[in-house]
Amino acid sequence: MNRTDLELETAELVELFVEQNQSGERIDKYVAESVDDSFSRSQVQLWIKGGYVTVGGSPVKPNYKVQNGDEVVVRIPEPADAAIEPEAIPLEVVYEDSDVIVVNKPRGLVVHPAPGHYSGTLVNALLHHCKDLSGINGELRPGIVHRIDKDTSGLIMAAKNDLAHNGLAAQLKEHTVTRKYLALAHGKVSHDHGTIDAPIGRDSQDRKLFTVTDKNSKHAVTHFLVTERFDKYTLLELKLETGRTHQIRVHMKFIGHPLVGDTFYSKSKGSLGMEGQALHAATLGFVHPRSGEYLEFEAPLPDDMQLMLTRLRKV
Repeated sequence: MNRTDLELETAELVELFVEQNQSGERIDKYVAESVDDSFSRSQVQLWIKGGYVTVGGSPVKPNYKVQNGDEVVVRIPEPADAAIEPEAIPLEVVYEDSDVIVVNKPRGLVVHPAPGHYSGTLVNALLHHCKDLSGINGELRPGIVHRIDKDTSGLIMAAKNDLAHNGLAAQLKEHTVTRKYLALAHGKVSHDHGTIDAPIGRDSQDRKLFTVTDKNSKHAVTHFLVTERFDKYTLLELKLETGRTHQIRVHMKFIGHPLVGDTFYSKSKGSLGMEGQALHAATLGFVHPRSGEYLEFEAPLPDDMQLMLTRLRKV
């Protein structure tokens, strides 16, 4: 792997800060566990040897042992041989024009490919349907300006060209995109509405997960409104002000009401038969990047969540 200025410029940037309980780990192990579980330790070693990983601004060797307080910067290069093929995967298109497409993603569909897993994703489906997507996010994520988790259903938008991509990305950065979710949580949420303002960062005990923490964290705000209460559950509408990874799931766990079916953040609680968390991106609104018109779309609850609520109402 030869490091070039262009490769470094286009690489995805990840910043990490080593905590006390991580001190002494080899950097290849630390990075492999901290960045993404789709990257192997041997892949990380190639990045380190290629100069894509620095500590305090300087390259290191794969056997370097990280120390408490180290600032580790990882630049994840786009694979040069990534071949993302169009696939005829059914899509529920909610809106489409020459700039933007909005789809209702089913639960279980991954948004974009990752190294070693180049097929069966929303991107593969979009490439088959659209033929044209913006290239700003590279070969693995063409057109993708935001994501929702694999096991979250609902509305997601994609850009067909760079003008649309830049316009939508700017709105996401400025927190002006309307994103409302419906979720079923364990327990009775006592307040009818409220705001969860709690920073989110990597869980030091399991770096594949996230948690509310003041260390190496990012500002995160979720607004909630109770729409229905059951004996042991609460149905809520949640509005994202920021869009951190797993934000709603982490915030709901933080206030003691993890989501039904969330095997990562509510492991000890029942799932009511749900395959994945009971979380649905129900409303998506944004200003069209070309026309300037505000557009807003809604997607009904998926059948499994609707059936679950029907059963709870009968009880």
